[in-house]
Amino acid sequence: MRPVRKPKSADEHRRRRHLRVRRKVRGTGARPRLVVYRSLKHIYAHLVDDERGLVLLGVADNSEKVEPAAKGKVAKGFAVGLALAGRAKERGITKIVFDRAGYAYHGRVKAVAEGARKGGLEF
Repeated sequence: MRPVRKPKSADEHRRRRHLRVRRKVRGTGARPRLVVYRSLKHIYAHLVDDERGLVLLGVADNSEKVEPAAKGKVAKGFAVGLALAGRAKERGITKIVFDRAGYAYHGRVKAVAEGARKGGLEF
């Protein structure tokens, strides 16, 4: 569903990049897709099975048992990655595919990926 007109805002550019990434990145039941959404205040991460169209689990920085080690949004992102990895391992998920959702692999998005890796998930 690509628009004919050119995107004008930064969010529209990000959504177009996300569509390009989604053409190649696909989550399965055995290897779900870890998708990251970053708002101005919060960060969210979900594990998605694209074959069945299900969100297997989701974690936000304001969820229970997500405690950042330091102040700041990057520390919240790392804590989200750790919490997601812990919950995924409880459900028997160890391998995932990372979807940065059109964001640059930098800052909070990178921190979520590093937290998930440290928590034991394999990319």
